[in-house]
Amino acid sequence: MNHSAILREIKTLPPDLRKQVSDFVAFLKQKNQSAKATVTQREFGYAKGKVHIKEDFDASVDGFEEYSTSLSAIK
Repeated sequence: MNHSAILREIKTLPPDLRKQVSDFVAFLKQKNQSAKATVTQREFGYAKGKVHIKEDFDASVDGFEEYSTSLSAIK
C-alpha cells in the first residue's frame, strides 16, 4: 500500500479512529527512538567467567585421525 492509498484510507475514518491512528504513529516513533537509544558501548570483560573452554579443546576428535593426517600431507 503506497502513501496516497494510506492517506485516502485514513481520511475515510471517523475522527475518533483518526485520533487512534495518530496516537499509534506517535507510539511507533517513540518506540523507534527508544530502540536506538538503548544501544550502548560494550563493556570490556563483560563475559569474563561466562565462557569456559575445556582443556582438551585442541585435542584430536575420535574418528578423524585419518582425515587430519591426509590434510597434513596436502600442506
